[in-house]
Amino acid sequence: MSSPSLIATDLHFAWPDGAPVLDGAELTLGPGLTALVGENGAGKTTLLEILAGQRSPDRGAVTHDGRIALVRQESAAPATAATVADALGIASNRTALARIEAGSVDPGDFDAVGEDWDLSARAVAQLDRLGLPTDLDRPLDRLSGGQFRSLALARALLAEPAVLLLDEPTNDLDDAARTRLQAALAEFGGAVLVVSHDLELLDRATHTLELREGGLRSFGGNYTHYREVLDAEAQLHAEQTATAAAQVRREQRQFDEAQTALARRRRTAARAQREKRVPPIAAGLRANKAQVSAGKLERGQRDSVAAARADWADLRAADRRSATPTLRLENPDLGSGTQVVVDPRLPITGPERVLVAGGNGTGKSRLLASLTADPAAIVVPYVFVPQMISFADEDRTVAEAACAVARDAEPERVHAHLARFGFVGDRSQRRLSELSGGERLRTGLALALSATPNPSLLILDEPTNNLDLGTVEALVAVLSEWTGALVLVSHDRGFVERVGVDRTVVLGGR
Repeated sequence: MSSPSLIATDLHFAWPDGAPVLDGAELTLGPGLTALVGENGAGKTTLLEILAGQRSPDRGAVTHDGRIALVRQESAAPATAATVADALGIASNRTALARIEAGSVDPGDFDAVGEDWDLSARAVAQLDRLGLPTDLDRPLDRLSGGQFRSLALARALLAEPAVLLLDEPTNDLDDAARTRLQAALAEFGGAVLVVSHDLELLDRATHTLELREGGLRSFGGNYTHYREVLDAEAQLHAEQTATAAAQVRREQRQFDEAQTALARRRRTAARAQREKRVPPIAAGLRANKAQVSAGKLERGQRDSVAAARADWADLRAADRRSATPTLRLENPDLGSGTQVVVDPRLPITGPERVLVAGGNGTGKSRLLASLTADPAAIVVPYVFVPQMISFADEDRTVAEAACAVARDAEPERVHAHLARFGFVGDRSQRRLSELSGGERLRTGLALALSATPNPSLLILDEPTNNLDLGTVEALVAVLSEWTGALVLVSHDRGFVERVGVDRTVVLGGR
């Protein structure tokens, strides 16, 4: 990789409770698109924050040429931002330029403008390139989630960084917005490091980094190449594990056969001594010699068995298979004529699977929020998982939050319930504030399902946002088998096709 824009060396980071996140991670970024992959909770977002200088590592260094811009999963405008110009960070420039054009000679106004005399024009061009409204005075509350995410990218590109760090940039984007994002990244001349579950975007990368167990491993190619390498390694690992298991069986069989032979030899020697066929002195010498020989043979064979078992255990411990859990939901008995949603905007009868579609800003999330806010709209037990999952007390652990929701349940039952969503052992002791996006989704599902009767309806708003690809696979598997009703909002076409829907409701613009 030529002309490195960013170099990170020997990065170490651990949470306050000592749980390690990075352990000697190193990377080099140059111009072009690099994909960063890893399981939920591996530390991808934390690594991006460290690279951007927004979080300090416990040890290690990050050096870079030029400005670094980070676009987070949950992009947020400054608290005082009210308009698009505010969110882009150009409001003071516009105000100062307007005063200068009106005749101001205040040095403060010229300092505020600096060299950026065309900043507003560049901002409008950037908004247009990303398909956003070009009115810089447009109120932020008139933007959809997807438009707001594109606005965060526009702000980052407007700063003309040398390094662009993107955390799930296609979340909430419709097809047109995704196409514009890809075009903008292709035109960007600097280094891009992207975390995403979007296979199309990942396959545009020329380099892939995998974050696993605190370290970074580099793959020279896109996500498809990365998967091919891992699949080949998994096949080799399976063959080696099978060979090691066979070796354990052989060593154990040889040990058992030798033990049987030694026992037979001892019985023969003992019988000969009892029948006095061998002089006592000679018999004693022979017995001692036999015991020493047998002992050496037995120790050698025990060592061989132990060594074979150790090799087998090492291979099993090194298994690369994902730790992502298999999600499990209780299927309801929902008759085909049962009323589920009686609101005329989205009537549902029986176990229908409905996709709510439409471009950014057409009101999909607002419709779901309105339905779930009306106690008369949905007439069966249901679970609603919104795009943005928040918890009342982020300092609680997963287990504490579950116990607070299911107050009458025995602790053992609560932990068994959490285990169905992958929170086993120490994982259930993770603080909610430390969870990754995918872990928050699993926690949100677990808490919602522990607080309600067995649901007959699932309402999911962009459920694949922030998920690693292994968890997406688990979600596809559980939803494909779901026998209740399903309302789904998702721009991930591959996910929708694999889950399967019965009908699509397309919302129009405002």
